[in-house]
Amino acid sequence: MSSLNLDDFTDLIERPDGGIRRDAEARRERQIVPPGALGRLDDLGEWLAAAQSAVPVRPIERPRVVLFAGDHGVAELGVSARPAGSAGELVREVLEGGRPVSVLGRRLGVPVRIVDMALDCDPEALPEDVVRHRVRRGSGRIDVEDALTPEEAEAAFRAGVALADEEADSGTDLVVLGDVSVGGTTAAGVLVAALCGVDASVVTGRGGLAIDDLAWMRKCAAIRDALRRARPVLGDQLQLLATVGGADLTAMTGFLLQSAVRKMPVVLDGVVTAACALVAQRVAFRAPDWWLAAHDSGEPGQAKALDRMALEPLLTHGVTVGEGAGGLLALPLVQAAAALAAELPEKPKESEVPEVPEEPEAPEAPGAAVGPEAPAEQ
Repeated sequence: MSSLNLDDFTDLIERPDGGIRRDAEARRERQIVPPGALGRLDDLGEWLAAAQSAVPVRPIERPRVVLFAGDHGVAELGVSARPAGSAGELVREVLEGGRPVSVLGRRLGVPVRIVDMALDCDPEALPEDVVRHRVRRGSGRIDVEDALTPEEAEAAFRAGVALADEEADSGTDLVVLGDVSVGGTTAAGVLVAALCGVDASVVTGRGGLAIDDLAWMRKCAAIRDALRRARPVLGDQLQLLATVGGADLTAMTGFLLQSAVRKMPVVLDGVVTAACALVAQRVAFRAPDWWLAAHDSGEPGQAKALDRMALEPLLTHGVTVGEGAGGLLALPLVQAAAALAAELPEKPKESEVPEVPEEPEAPEAPGAAVGPEAPAEQ
């Protein structure tokens, strides 16, 4: 019998401080640039102030990318452009600095942390700090079997909670959350379809490498079959993740919920993080107030999930590569919003405006005639 009670998160998670947000809005109205002239950057600055309980808002100084990695058995059906079980190769490329998230992380000075939850590779092939939380080698094929056992699901969820605590305790002030997976967008599609009550075709996208039409049809069929298995367990979010999620998605859900408990803002990357956020919202309805949607990747499942959570993406560049790259692209906007909210000067108060002295009238020239000009002498 599990001792994990997800209902506790409903009581533990509070909304960002509304009073602080009103103070931030009042400060913004006093600044020299008119409110609204900076567009969404105004809202971002006020959201950050509420999340930090600080006016003026503090700069984002210790952001971190956290990527949860795993292979999904459903990839055996040819639903991905990458071979099944190849997520470990992507992880090694990230660690070696050759992936987009690696390049952006170096350029922006943001460390990238990878957590192996269910990679289908020898754990000795990766560093110990990457593999120490692994729950199993690959998640089950969700169209015909559960992704995880109940015990594995609980272990993965608790790992995500522990990792959120580690980041919060180490001083991380904002997390860019992403995934490194093969088959992960299929599992994400099942979760979104189940929680939004839509058919498989509504949430089936092309994935990070734009699969062809035949692969899309295989993916749609896999989501349809997994969806039949998901519907009977919709009332139990941990069981839902065990049935059609996977170790990486389950850990990500735990991470999101505990980040909200710890009041640590999170930037969501793509469709996989959006699906996990949707599950977390079902657990604790206030949790999405602590998250930002980085970008619109063009995946229909992501759009459906973000719409359900009333989260509007910051960017619309169509970045589908995953791995936190789109989330990192949005980070400079968040940092800019914090800087503008904190550093723009306020308009001087009326009592502080110096009076401009009136200019004295020019003195009349000596001997000048007063009134009509005198007639000239004859």
